[in-house]
Amino acid sequence: MKIVFLDAGTLGDDIDYSGFEQMGEVVKYPFSSPEEASRRVADADVVIVNKVSVNSMTISSAENLKLVCVTATGTNNLDKDYLAQRGIAWRNVAGYSTESVAQHTFAMLFYLMENLRYYDDYVRDGHYINDRIFTHFARTFHELNGMTWGILGLGAIGRRVADIAAMFGARVIYYSASGAPAQKGYNQVNFDTLLAESDILSVHAPLNEYTEGIMDAEAFRRMKSSAILLNLGRGPIINEADLAEALNVGEIRAAGLDVLCVEPMSKENPLLNVRDKDRLFITPHIAWAAVETRQRLMKIIEGQIREFFDLTAES
Repeated sequence: MKIVFLDAGTLGDDIDYSGFEQMGEVVKYPFSSPEEASRRVADADVVIVNKVSVNSMTISSAENLKLVCVTATGTNNLDKDYLAQRGIAWRNVAGYSTESVAQHTFAMLFYLMENLRYYDDYVRDGHYINDRIFTHFARTFHELNGMTWGILGLGAIGRRVADIAAMFGARVIYYSASGAPAQKGYNQVNFDTLLAESDILSVHAPLNEYTEGIMDAEAFRRMKSSAILLNLGRGPIINEADLAEALNVGEIRAAGLDVLCVEPMSKENPLLNVRDKDRLFITPHIAWAAVETRQRLMKIIEGQIREFFDLTAES
């Protein structure tokens, strides 16, 4: 069996491929253009991709191809009709990053809420040396206990965030953009209530017709001026130009984003025009990428291949 990774560079350099190598020949390419992909999959039995498009252009030459595995939950890079026409199976992975994304959600929140950038710079720049008093009060912050934490999208990650927020003493509410029935044990509210009452609003929803652009200028106007917005879902859920304006005029206090509409970030991104940089914290789509998460992801995919070909793992 020949297993081809078309964009292994998106998984990091610390991945263990030994389980795949037990099943056959493994070829890893850091990245692949559509033209390169077409050549590289010609004799592959299994193709593993993260962001590379899989369609008639990229895999038409793959006469032996039987299975395509996506190292992510989203499968919008697959032409499923074409795969069905060719009789090629596909698999994706869900539920592998819940702990990592939930952890990063709180890391982003505390960085913004407790003004950690300011305080880190204050000490690094030498201002704390021989300061007049032992505590510097220039940027105040509040306890999470007693705040209202709103969640947009109560899937596995949203529920994990909700449970942790509740342990900090926050009141948790959530809104389902798709209109899904209320989940037992969680307080479902309408969108207006979510916006009006949330001190922290974290986004953990998928991108679909219900969520695309839902966080726009009108939404920001209905939020508390002290609110912190966190997006750990998908970039286009937020209108970035409207968010930049909301931050500039103080309609919300701050925003933390791990996802953007265009990734990697475009030099035309309107968020680069936010004047007060302390109001905005952006990380480069790393919330999912804890070492354990990526190892778990690869183990799941290895298992999917073994199951598909009815292989037994070596002890």
